[in-house]
Amino acid sequence: MFFPGVGVEINPAWLIMLGFTLGVCTGFFGIGGGFMVTPGFNMLGMPMPYAIGTDLMQMAGKSIISTLKHGKLGNVDVKLGIIMVVGTMAGVEAGKQVVMYLEGVGNVDSVVRYIYIAFLVGLGFYMLRESRKSMATRTDVVDARDVVQSPLVQRIRAVNVPPFISFPVSGIDRMSIWVPIVIGFATGILAGLLGVGGGFIRMPALVYLMGVPTVVAVGTDLFEIIISGSYGALTYAIEGRVDVLAAGITLIAAAAGVQVGVLATKYVRGDALRQYFAWVILIAGVSVAVKQVGTIIDMSILEDISTYLLFGSAGGIALIISALLVRGYRRAKKASQYIIPDIERPLERGD
Repeated sequence: MFFPGVGVEINPAWLIMLGFTLGVCTGFFGIGGGFMVTPGFNMLGMPMPYAIGTDLMQMAGKSIISTLKHGKLGNVDVKLGIIMVVGTMAGVEAGKQVVMYLEGVGNVDSVVRYIYIAFLVGLGFYMLRESRKSMATRTDVVDARDVVQSPLVQRIRAVNVPPFISFPVSGIDRMSIWVPIVIGFATGILAGLLGVGGGFIRMPALVYLMGVPTVVAVGTDLFEIIISGSYGALTYAIEGRVDVLAAGITLIAAAAGVQVGVLATKYVRGDALRQYFAWVILIAGVSVAVKQVGTIIDMSILEDISTYLLFGSAGGIALIISALLVRGYRRAKKASQYIIPDIERPLERGD
């Protein structure tokens, strides 16, 4: 199928598969999925600036759907998300200017891929190590709203730079308002530079730096992505680097996947969720690395392998999340059959 915005032919089946699987991941992990969609668009033939801009457009729409679903579950800290947006907007603009400069000098694709590889592999290994340690020491009384209470979290919460603010939904009684603003700025730079909503670094930042419960970090990150993704898409559209047709096809498929991902978070504990997330970004990092090696040594077979690795891993993760949803629903339904009624309570109409 020919996409006039970018001027290339792409099999729409790839876009549908990419949209659905990343929709599942978006609802489950609280990420826009840009760290996989942008390389995916690029691997399908889009130049990197177009891949970034198109991804930002579909990401904004997908995050709206996910945020509404998470909001019904009480997983969105709107107050925290709005504060972070202040720094994010400035960061997105800074990142976009770097991309425009790199495009002008002719080496934007390679530079962006190297940054992807460094972030994805480094963050993936850290989260995998932490989540496994948490799962090995957890008790049965810990639920999905577990909180990472590391020394780093304690030091960051103790930053004594006024003004101060509280975030009740996230369980934070007092924090310097500059902490979420600075984190927002850093992730905003990534959003503009890498074509992501910043979720693959912001969700872990909320958990490991601010001590936000995992499922609340998921929902709040998605809320913030709505704004950062929309702003980023607008700035790239002004530069003529967005293919609306490709974004629309991907978004329609993602809307269906989001429903599965959000519901699955009801049945998965926080540390397990973080471990699944770690594997996702590690695989994505490897696929980008394979793509870059193929480009350097001019072996098209490696570029094909990277494409199948990315899409295959995304599809596998989506299947795992779907299975977790089905298993969790069955267990909950089975448990509800054994609830003992309160015999001391007088019978009421309808009992």
